[in-house]
Amino acid sequence: MGAPTTSLDSRFSDPDATPTSWDDTVEAIESAELFWIATVRGDGRPHVTPLPAIWLDGALHFCTGAAEQKAVNLRGNPHVVLTTGRNDWDRGLDVVVEGDAVQVTDDAKLERLADAWRTKWDGRWQFEARDGAFQHEVGPALVYAVAPTKVLTFGKGTFSHTRHRF
Repeated sequence: MGAPTTSLDSRFSDPDATPTSWDDTVEAIESAELFWIATVRGDGRPHVTPLPAIWLDGALHFCTGAAEQKAVNLRGNPHVVLTTGRNDWDRGLDVVVEGDAVQVTDDAKLERLADAWRTKWDGRWQFEARDGAFQHEVGPALVYAVAPTKVLTFGKGTFSHTRHRF
């Protein structure tokens, strides 16, 4: 994935705001422990739920059980939005990642992701990559990658609205 085109939307930014750099945006994504994912149900209604995610190889990765609502939704519509940030009004950075969720089934890639999960969360997530999924005590989990098509970054304090397009 190449570097995105970055622009500041002055309509929603303070007069002295500058665009949030792609490097700062990636740092916020990499350090986030929790994201909210929005998927679309078969009847068009949204479904939103929290989950952990990993940034690796230019994409956000998450996992879910095959029977969970988000997995059911993804079978019919791969479009997703993942968000992360702070609940503060005047400090921090909020990030919105848009793209399509594509299932990861390559065991070598899954092993790298399982290692990343163990590292990021101090060993609390113990996944084994096997048979095209994460295996753990409650059963297999499907793993998805979301390569961003658009990322919005919202700076707070000095308010800025930055768009990164791929």
